[in-house]
Amino acid sequence: MALKKVLLLVTHSIAIGFGFALGIYALPILTAPPAPTEQIIQHFDKAEFTASFDQERQDSDFFHWGEGKVMLSAEQISFVGELAPGPDYKLYLSPDYVETEAKFNQLKPQMVQVGDVKSFNGFSLTVDKSIDLEDYTTVIIWCESFGEFITSAKYRD
Repeated sequence: MALKKVLLLVTHSIAIGFGFALGIYALPILTAPPAPTEQIIQHFDKAEFTASFDQERQDSDFFHWGEGKVMLSAEQISFVGELAPGPDYKLYLSPDYVETEAKFNQLKPQMVQVGDVKSFNGFSLTVDKSIDLEDYTTVIIWCESFGEFITSAKYRD
């Protein structure tokens, strides 16, 4: 009888854990707003810099990646492409190229956070007037909740 209770406890704990993990993964997908396509299209002509996210970054993997084109101007940063879904994504600008979690954490004090990334098939973020794109070289998507590198793109040398 005791073995049956332990077995039930273990199997139910595993099921609850799996359900919780699935919920963390699925919730951002279910609650993501639609991509702002019209804003992004209008931003094409105004972009001062362009760069590309791709899945070949050193710390990108099956669950943490991005692929597409990033356009940057003094007023807006826009992305056309796809990101692996996840919670609490932030867009940062870095003075040096970053493609690992270790390098991100090392340079984070020198970076500026532009804003929250809430959609995974394109986004457009307003750049604060205090941010000068010339002070940075790289745009990074970072998962703040789990400290995970998603992707990066170098937009200038």
